[in-house]
Amino acid sequence: MSKKKQEQEEQLRRMREERKQAELAKKKQENRLMWIIICATLAVVVIAAAIPILISSLNGNEADTTTEAEDLSDSPIKYDLASPDTYVLSEEVTQYVKLNVSYSDDNGQRHNGDIIVKLDSTNAPITVANFQKLVGEGFYDGLIFHRVIEGFMIQGGDPEGNGTGGSDEEIEGEFSKNGVDNKISHKRGVISMARQGAQTDAQDALYYNTASSQFFIVHEDSTFLDGKYAAFGEVVFGMTSVDGIAAMTVNSVSKPLKEAKIVSAVFINYLGDEFPA
Repeated sequence: MSKKKQEQEEQLRRMREERKQAELAKKKQENRLMWIIICATLAVVVIAAAIPILISSLNGNEADTTTEAEDLSDSPIKYDLASPDTYVLSEEVTQYVKLNVSYSDDNGQRHNGDIIVKLDSTNAPITVANFQKLVGEGFYDGLIFHRVIEGFMIQGGDPEGNGTGGSDEEIEGEFSKNGVDNKISHKRGVISMARQGAQTDAQDALYYNTASSQFFIVHEDSTFLDGKYAAFGEVVFGMTSVDGIAAMTVNSVSKPLKEAKIVSAVFINYLGDEFPA
């Protein structure tokens, strides 16, 4: 075989090999593209299937909350509200404060009621001014009655909700043992200030001026408190709600097992000579 012919055959062989390699590369590229398309299609299918599940999962808590809210809204509420014909809300400070309260009794009955207090600035001007200041600041809104003793009193006004908290300011104790002539007796329905205290009179004197925001409403006559705590007004409407909260089941530290809350505390003007009981 001549050298020229050999060169031609070698050239043809190389051309066939190059063509074969090009076809293989093209085939690989086509296969790769096909797999990309298949994988992309599968991903779209999987994502499409997962989206409803994901949305359902993300909305699970919201759905539960909605259901709970609907259940609560369907649950009947017993209202013990003051007649709107007897008062008007006031943007100014007044001697009347309306506490709107909510609680559930041991039978599961939900209650929403008003407790209206008439303040007595004659016997306890410092205490009343402090209480009015806190009401005006919205301090009491949302706080609970953290200590409840049936036959004695219901106590609230602590932002900590456990009896350890108060406002930023402590005030003078306006009662006889602290040198103040306060004539209000701790009879049923009287509102008075809670404070720190001690077992003996000598030690207790150290805490006469420690009241800040916590207050209590007397459930049944407790005149043994006279002269030791600053009574500063009385309930003129809403003892039904006081009785309801007092009857709640409590734990070992007298805290209700179910929440009893002060929804709001606002000033009102009474449209009459005497507030109806």
